[in-house]
Amino acid sequence: MGYSKISYHGNFFDGKKCVYCGSFKVCRTKRGYIKCNKCKKQKGAKILRRELKIILGFYQQQPAYRLASDLGVNYKTITRVYQKLREAIYHVSELESGKLRGEIELDEAYFGGRRKGKRGRGAAGKSIVFGLLERNGRVYTKVVDSVSADELMDHIKKHTRKGSVYFTDTFRSYRSLKRFGKHHTISHGKKFPKTKNHINGIEGFWSFAKHVLYNYRGVSKYHFPMYLKEVEYRFNHRSDNLLKLFTKIYFGYVST
Repeated sequence: MGYSKISYHGNFFDGKKCVYCGSFKVCRTKRGYIKCNKCKKQKGAKILRRELKIILGFYQQQPAYRLASDLGVNYKTITRVYQKLREAIYHVSELESGKLRGEIELDEAYFGGRRKGKRGRGAAGKSIVFGLLERNGRVYTKVVDSVSADELMDHIKKHTRKGSVYFTDTFRSYRSLKRFGKHHTISHGKKFPKTKNHINGIEGFWSFAKHVLYNYRGVSKYHFPMYLKEVEYRFNHRSDNLLKLFTKIYFGYVST
């Protein structure tokens, strides 16, 4: 975690730059607020610094209870900022999604705590996630009710361009994929030489997602879709300055 990324908040902390529009035309009011002379928005300096520290903790993937202890801030204050940020990230991710193209890997994964009984497809009490990964590109995830052919094909139609090349395992719900483009299947029980016939990319994303979510030590089913979109956003912007992006999303502005 480089110093340059952490120090990105410098001008915001010092009240020299507006967190809402990015303008440097800011001033301090008599009440101790940081006011922007361009967009006219203002915020208390103490509250602003606290929120920036919480966003930094979010960027560093610190659980809310630990960050609350480190900052000496009420736990509910941390969770309120985290929740607002995750809700915004969810909507930004959906807006950015578009349609994947080219070579696309498809797979489902099951998220939830360890339970007795069947694992994988058909496991009880788990959240089912359908994933589509554009090789050397983006991933799109969706919490689904089932892995029926109708439901999966509906998401494939909405989120991929017709004529793409699809890679899946031999699950029966993918059998009609050929109507959208070329379809290659992979048998997990067989070993292949180094070819394009694999779904290593999406399986790697599942590992990444479970590693990130493990840090939060349990996520409710209700909030799970937002946590999932956070992971998706982190993956899709893995080459960008995430701290900068999270700050912009939280305060609601986009600048160059």
